[in-house]
Amino acid sequence: MTALAEKLLPIILLALAGYFFGRSKAFDSGQVTRGISNVAFYLFVPALLFRTTARIDLASLQFGALAVFFVPTALLMMLVVVFERRRQVAADIAVVRALSVTFGNTVQIGIPVVFAAFGEAGLAIHAAIIAVHGLVMLTTATVMIEWARRDQSKTAESIAAVLLPMFKQTLIHPVILPVVAGFLWNMLKLPLAGPVDATLVILAQAAVPLCLVLIGLSMAHYGVEGVVKPALAQSAVKLIVHPMLVAIVAYWLVPLEPTVAAVTVLCAALPVGANPLLFAQRYNVAERETTAAIVISTVAYGGTVIALLAILTR
Repeated sequence: MTALAEKLLPIILLALAGYFFGRSKAFDSGQVTRGISNVAFYLFVPALLFRTTARIDLASLQFGALAVFFVPTALLMMLVVVFERRRQVAADIAVVRALSVTFGNTVQIGIPVVFAAFGEAGLAIHAAIIAVHGLVMLTTATVMIEWARRDQSKTAESIAAVLLPMFKQTLIHPVILPVVAGFLWNMLKLPLAGPVDATLVILAQAAVPLCLVLIGLSMAHYGVEGVVKPALAQSAVKLIVHPMLVAIVAYWLVPLEPTVAAVTVLCAALPVGANPLLFAQRYNVAERETTAAIVISTVAYGGTVIALLAILTR
């Protein structure tokens, strides 16, 4: 577990660096946070996603693992939205909360943890999930929030007039578009020219530390006053309920080979990732509680992952 602590510590330190930088009085923390969020969302993260999907071996995709992971994950997302709406929570906030409890930190934390526990075999399964993670979850969340906001406008438009702009907005989403483009590039077997690939590598490498620093900046700017309770609830659902649902499917309903099942459950058990925060900031909703959920779930993950690994690697 020392190796795991060594992987988690830099993540926490980068977020702390962002926090203390955000607490400085030398600049407007809100303006800087928004600027870095836009750069990450529109440049660095798209480069990472496009290169990942453009280069992945499509023939090696574990379709069984993908179904076992994403079906209960999508179901949980829908259930959270329905539950929050029944509590009279605004639709856009409900969608952001649903994304937070289903979108884990698959790259910064997921890759080193899976590799340490299951080696290259486990990493291949995890990479398949990463390849379609953003496409499935962010597309679903974008469609729901765009639909909710158009519904709130109370306009008497036809279904086509509502759906066409909504799907256009979904397709040109700065996270979804590079994933779709990457898969198309991959299926057409187009090469990535050396200078282009080198540029994408540099941008992709910057995406991870930038997103971690952004978490700390957001924490400093938004604070956690008044949002600890919903953040704790989201962390509990993400770290306990989400992996439990995936485990029920992976081990009992649609039994997978032990290593495949363990990796899908471990992926579901990851703490809240940075993309829900970028998503919340894009729509200017629930930024504070999403930031708090990332921090709380990441800290708590240090304990939950030890227990989970003890079970999965027996």
